[in-house]
Amino acid sequence: MDPITVAGLAGTALVGAMATDAWQQARDGVVALWRRVHPERAEEVGEDLARLHTLVGDGQENPEVGEAMAQLWQLRLRDLLLANAGLTAELTRQLAELADEITARGATGDDPVVNSQHLEAHATDSGRVYQAGRDMTITEH
Repeated sequence: MDPITVAGLAGTALVGAMATDAWQQARDGVVALWRRVHPERAEEVGEDLARLHTLVGDGQENPEVGEAMAQLWQLRLRDLLLANAGLTAELTRQLAELADEITARGATGDDPVVNSQHLEAHATDSGRVYQAGRDMTITEH
């Protein structure tokens, strides 16, 4: 996968893992990546993740906050991978391990679900394309 796709998936998975038992593994993996590229910023990244985890743990998270956190970490991870594309394979491996860990621990109905989607559409000159990752309402007159 390309670095931008991996960063998008990883940012979403990271935020999803914040409310699971796999959180420490996810946090340690992200900090380790920063330590390899920007060792001077690794501790700061760890502290940022700890603050975000506290928000989730205190039940202060709502869907909008979760979405914003995912976007923030997608951008941060994208920048990291673009600075060192060799980390893309490492982050892909960490994503697979995280998914295995969450599965092994037995996700319950209360656990966040980490999914990915790839939407692609092609339309002719007279056609319309509607795509959504969730609910969609279309009203045409």
